[in-house]
Amino acid sequence: MYDICTIGHITLDKVVTSQSVKFMPGGTSFYFSKALEQFDLNYTLVTALGSEDSYIVDGLRNSGIEVRALLSEFTVHFENIYSHNQDHREQNVLHTAASFDVPQMPELDAAIFHLGPLLSDDISVALVKHLASKGEVSLDIQGYLRFVKDKKVYYRDWADKLEALPYITYLKANEFEMQAITGTSDVQEGARYLAEMGVREVIITLGSKGSVIYTDGVFHEVPAYKPAAIVDATGCGDTYMAGYLLQKVRGASIQQAGEFGAAMATLKIASSGPFSGSPEDVEAVIKEGIYAESISELEK
Repeated sequence: MYDICTIGHITLDKVVTSQSVKFMPGGTSFYFSKALEQFDLNYTLVTALGSEDSYIVDGLRNSGIEVRALLSEFTVHFENIYSHNQDHREQNVLHTAASFDVPQMPELDAAIFHLGPLLSDDISVALVKHLASKGEVSLDIQGYLRFVKDKKVYYRDWADKLEALPYITYLKANEFEMQAITGTSDVQEGARYLAEMGVREVIITLGSKGSVIYTDGVFHEVPAYKPAAIVDATGCGDTYMAGYLLQKVRGASIQQAGEFGAAMATLKIASSGPFSGSPEDVEAVIKEGIYAESISELEK
C-alpha cells in the first residue's frame, strides 16, 4: 500500500528562458516525483517512455524513487518557451507517447493516485474510475485541456469532464486552465463550478499571487512566498501539488498543506530543474513568512 502513486509521462523538455536554453527531463510525473525525493514517503511512479530514454528512469531509481516504466514507442517531447513573465509560457510538442488505460496499469494500491496527463488522450476515463475505486484521485487538469495542432499546444474544454470529475478528490488548475474548463475568469465562480461537478477539493494556483483552495463551501487563501530569485517556473505547479498531497496524506489541514506546497514552489522557482530542497528548507521558508503580494492586496 503506497501513500502516493503518480501516473503520467516523463518528457524530454527544451526549456527556453530569457537567460538560457536547457534540455532536461520533465513532465508532471518527473517534477512531482523529484519534489518528493527527500521526504519520508511510501511512493511509486508509473510512467511510459521510449527504450532509448530509459536512462531517465535509471536516474530516478538511483536517487531512491520507485518507478514502474511501461514501454512506449516514443517519449513525449515538449518545448517550453518563457517570456520575462514566468507565469506564462508557449509550448510545442514534437512527439507523443502511448496512453495509460486499465489493462496496462500495474496492480497496486495507494491512498492517493495523482494523475498528470500531458495531453487530452494520455489517461482514459476508465482508468480514472478504476483508480477511484481503490483510493483518492488527484488530478492536474492541464493535460486534459491540451490538444496539439501543427506541433503547437492549444487549450480547449475537456470533453469528458461530466463523466470524470465526480471521481476526482483533488483537482489542481491554474487560472487559465480554470477558465478553459469553467468558462469564467472569476476564481471563486470557477472553483464553485468544479465543486458542483463533484470535485471535493479545488485548488486554483495563481502564480506569484498564491493559490485558492475551495472545499465544503469554504475558500482558503494561501499566499505565495517571496522567492530569492525567479529563475525557472517549469514544474512549480507540480512541486506545489507534491507538497500539498504529502501533507494531506500525513493528516495536515488544508491551510497547512497549501502553505507547505507554496513554500516548496517558492524554493523551486529560484533554481533551474526540479525541486532539490530539503524538508528543513521548506520549514524555514514557512517560518520566515516573507510573502509576495497577496490575493487580497491585488484585488484592492
